[in-house]
Amino acid sequence: MTPTAPVPKPHVKTIATVCLSGTLDDKLVAAAHAGFDGIELFEPDLVASTSSPAEIRRRCQDLGLEIVLYQPFRDLDSTDPDQFARNLIRLDRKFDVMAELGVDLILVCSNASADAVADVDQLAAQLREAGDLASRRGTRIAYEALAWGREVDLWQQSWDAVRRADHPAVGLCLDSFHILSRSSTIDELAEVPGDKIFFLQLADAPHKDMDVLQWSRHYRLFPGEGAFDLVDFTASVLRAGYRGPLSLEVFNDVFRQSSPVRTAIDAVRSLGALEAGLDDALPRQRFDAAFVELSVTPTNLAVAESALSALGFTPSATHRSKRVTAWTQSAATILVTVTTDAPEDDSSAIAAIAFDAEDPTGFAASAEGLNVSALPRVVRPGEADLPAVAAPDGVSVFFVSTTSGGLDWRRDFDPVPGADGETGAGITGIDHVSVTAPFDRYDESVLFYRSVLGMRTDEVAEYPGPYGLVRSHLLRADPSGFGVALDGPLLRRGKWTPGVQTPQHVAFVTDDVIATLNALPPDAPILRIPANYYVDLRARLDLTDEFVESLREANVLYDRNAHGEYLHAYTTVIGSQVYFEIIERRGDYRGRPLADAPIRMAAHVAARRGKATTSG
Repeated sequence: MTPTAPVPKPHVKTIATVCLSGTLDDKLVAAAHAGFDGIELFEPDLVASTSSPAEIRRRCQDLGLEIVLYQPFRDLDSTDPDQFARNLIRLDRKFDVMAELGVDLILVCSNASADAVADVDQLAAQLREAGDLASRRGTRIAYEALAWGREVDLWQQSWDAVRRADHPAVGLCLDSFHILSRSSTIDELAEVPGDKIFFLQLADAPHKDMDVLQWSRHYRLFPGEGAFDLVDFTASVLRAGYRGPLSLEVFNDVFRQSSPVRTAIDAVRSLGALEAGLDDALPRQRFDAAFVELSVTPTNLAVAESALSALGFTPSATHRSKRVTAWTQSAATILVTVTTDAPEDDSSAIAAIAFDAEDPTGFAASAEGLNVSALPRVVRPGEADLPAVAAPDGVSVFFVSTTSGGLDWRRDFDPVPGADGETGAGITGIDHVSVTAPFDRYDESVLFYRSVLGMRTDEVAEYPGPYGLVRSHLLRADPSGFGVALDGPLLRRGKWTPGVQTPQHVAFVTDDVIATLNALPPDAPILRIPANYYVDLRARLDLTDEFVESLREANVLYDRNAHGEYLHAYTTVIGSQVYFEIIERRGDYRGRPLADAPIRMAAHVAARRGKATTSG
């Protein structure tokens, strides 16, 4: 939901130290380097630190960081009066630590233990006692409903307790994960006085049908990387009058093993994208793929050119100063660049994607505003100085315009005499590009395409491959526009597998895939699909023998759902990792038939091993 009124942007961005890997000092340095204004200090990080609270306070001051919250304090309330008295003593000792740290706000979680207080008036009375203690010590309490709290697990319940406590030192902590994971409504936030919302914690997450505690502890993400609508959520909290920090609290196993500096930069980028979303300032341009650039070694050049030629592409232009050739067919353009810097003789890779946009410089400015650095490039005199950035998956992203002479990539190319790019095998354009995002940069890559390019999620799925579970995230410029699919293993993959370690592919679109394949020469490198697939296909779907036989003869895979049909074929791998796909959609088929992915993967393994698969 787009905010109906301007939403004031908080000026303070903070991050919980639990989000980052390393020792506490590693985390502080990373947060400061990324540009955060402050931190939430996670108590286990303090306990494990060799520095005293006073030394940590001075270290933060030297780094320009404010400690805005100390957390967490667990199991404050109790049905046992003696235990509650001991809990107050424990809380008072935490206030001693906070005084040394120079922080005046502590997070108190709802009780998840067996002695949790169920009666809201008793809970309010205990919060009031804690508030009295906090007032005497010059501190405040932000009370949070844990999604797995024993008696208080909804934010409305925590607000009811805080409202009844009616103490100036007791307010709310609102955590997006605890609220949105329970599908709690946020309409009632308008009834909460802004000055009673003491703190706001933000975390995204993928949809998971699992225990909420395990979901929280292992799968949280930074805003824009998951499935929650954090723009709507945050706007509601701000409209209620909250003016404190936007703070990130993300528990994620991958983030806590990754470089803390890189994670912190990704984190601050996510908050920048969130604020842009609040202002409806994320890019919403229409764009198409101007070209996809393949990088090949001299050893692979003939193989790549032969494959493109077999698919109906023709060389249409050559770069004036670089060893680059444009291969075209209708609206599909592939640049083939020869490189001598590849690590292996048979290396091949998708090196770049160029987006033909209405406002290329606007895209570049948006990227710079989200802490995405411009890609250093050598531009010779007279050549187009195209804005470019590096995506986290390693692909270079160019912003071009075929209607603006200064940013038209074609100005650097000389046409091949007689080439028109119109004849071919029926391929009409590029549907999507699929890349393997590095294991520890997968979520960062999702955020990049969402925030920098304004792409939207079209499909998120996991499927079993021959060598482990694969997750896939398809993003598109619009429902029918150009897409980028991010694929990757859920765990770090070993090197022993005979499959392609980091596959990449370009998916072309055609109006008639079987006609396109029949138009190809006999030596076209089409991947052979095993006969077992077609036996199963005939059994699963109500298809005629004649139709299944036409699919088998052409090595076409097939899927059907309530909205349409999806027919597709693949080539063998060109060089080390790149292959092509040819797609025909019938009706309104959305997404991709991911059940076919393991078939394709096994067929590629067989082809690389030199084992012929028979479809007859």
